[in-house]
Amino acid sequence: MKKISFVLAILWTVSWAGFSYAISLGNSPLEDMVINVANSTGKAVVSISTEQVSKFGGTKKFYFNSPQGQDQSFEGDEFFRRFFEDFFGEIPEQEYRQMGLGSGVIIDAEGYILTNEHVINDADKITVTLPDGREFKGELKGKDARSDLAVIKINAHNLPVANLGDSDNLRIGQWLVAIGNPFGFALENPEPTVTVGVVSALRRSLGRTMGQDRDYTDLIQTDAAINPGNSGGPLVNLKGEVIGVNVAIFSTSGGYQGIGFAVPINKAKRIINRLIEGKKIVYGWLGVSIQDLNDDLAGYFGVNDKKGVVVVKVHKSSPAEKSGLKERDVVKAVDGAQVNNVRELQSAIGKLEVGKKIKLTIVRNKKEIFVPVEIGPRPEDVFEEKESVEVASQSWRGIEVDNLDERVAKRFQLDEKLGVLIKSIKPNSPADNSGMIAPDVILEINREPVKDISGYNRITKNILGAALIKTSRGYYLLKAEGGK
Repeated sequence: MKKISFVLAILWTVSWAGFSYAISLGNSPLEDMVINVANSTGKAVVSISTEQVSKFGGTKKFYFNSPQGQDQSFEGDEFFRRFFEDFFGEIPEQEYRQMGLGSGVIIDAEGYILTNEHVINDADKITVTLPDGREFKGELKGKDARSDLAVIKINAHNLPVANLGDSDNLRIGQWLVAIGNPFGFALENPEPTVTVGVVSALRRSLGRTMGQDRDYTDLIQTDAAINPGNSGGPLVNLKGEVIGVNVAIFSTSGGYQGIGFAVPINKAKRIINRLIEGKKIVYGWLGVSIQDLNDDLAGYFGVNDKKGVVVVKVHKSSPAEKSGLKERDVVKAVDGAQVNNVRELQSAIGKLEVGKKIKLTIVRNKKEIFVPVEIGPRPEDVFEEKESVEVASQSWRGIEVDNLDERVAKRFQLDEKLGVLIKSIKPNSPADNSGMIAPDVILEINREPVKDISGYNRITKNILGAALIKTSRGYYLLKAEGGK
C-alpha cells in the first residue's frame, strides 16, 4: 500500500498533460488570456535558491546512526572517542552545504518578494534570480511559520510587480494559471514555467505537517500542475491577478498527481505589511479545544440543526476561561455569524485582532445564551505536564486501557498527566461503533473526571445505559452492549 503524503513544495515544478486544453482549443480567447498572463505576471515571478551551512565531523562531535534510528555523538564519551580514533584517526570538522530551490513573486517595485516560509527557513544565504537572468542577494525581512509565508527583499528598483487579487471571489471551476520555477530549471533558463488548471475546491484543510504548527486551512485546491520548485510562486486568475501562493501537493509519489494547494492571497494581504516591517505576526486566540458535532452528540447536547462545535477543553488563564466559557458548551456563532464546524471557528477567531471584544452564541444545558469574550494573543506554547498511578485495567465496552506516562501525556498535549490511555478498541464494539480510535486518552466519563485506572474502573462498573466519554480527541456517546 503506497504511503500518501502532504508534500511541502520546497522544490516545485510543472509539466502537465492538462496543457492539452489549450492545444485542443486552438487560437481561442482562453489561449490568448493565458498567454497574456504568462507575459505580464510571469515577469514578476522569481527563482529563489537557498544555502544552509551545517558543520559536522570532528572526532568529539562525530555523529553516527544508532540501531534505534537516532543520531548519536561521541561528545562526552571518552571510550568511544578513543576507540574511533584508533581505527580512523582524528577527523577534522567539515561543513555541509544544503541547497534548496523555490519561487517567489514581486509585490513591490523596490524589491519586496512574497514567498513561502518553508522555502527560506533556516537559510544562511538567499539568492534571487529574475526572469531576465539578473541575480541578487536576498534579505529576509519577515516570516511567519503558521501561515507559511515570508517576505524577502533584493536591492533593485523599478521592478515589474504582480497585482494582488481578491481570493474571496473565487469560484469552483474558474480557470487559473500557476507560475513558478520547478525542479531548478531556472538555473539554466531563468524564465518561469507556466501551467493551467481550474479551482478544484475551496476552503480545503490539511492536518499538521511534519510536526509543525502550520495553519493549512482555507486553502485553494487546484489541478494546475505544481511540483518541487513551485513553492512560493503565484496562482493567478485570467486577469493576471495573484489569488494564491502555491504551497503544497497531495501525492503518493512526491510529484504532481493533479491535486495542489495554495494559500489564499487575502490571508497573505492581512500580514504582508507586518512581514515587510519585520514584526511578529500575532494571531487571535480563544483558548479552547473543540470538535465537530455528529448526530449522537447533537442530540445529547440539544442542538437541533446539528451545526456548531463542542468545547472539549478550556485552557487555563485563557480568554475563554476568563469569559466563563465551559466544557460541553456548543459554539453556534461569532458576532452573529453562524459557525458550522471546527475549521470555520478557527478561521474566524484567527482573523480577529488581539483585544477585540466579540459575542459568542452558545448552547449550554440545551439553552441558547450569549457569552462576551475579549480575544487574546495566541501563545507559543499552551500546554504543560504532571503525574499518575498504576493499577490493573479491565476491558469495558470494547476499550482496553492503561496508565499514562509522561511521554504519552506530552504527546496528547495534556495540561496534567491525568486520565487513562486507550491501548486498543475491539472491532464492532460499542466503542468502535461510536468512532473512538486508539491511541487516545479518556479524560471524563459522564462528566466525571477520570484520574487513573482505579477511578476508571470505579466509574465504568456502575454504568448501565449510554455514556458520554470525553477523550483528548473529543466527545463520544457510547451505547451499552446491545445498542441502548
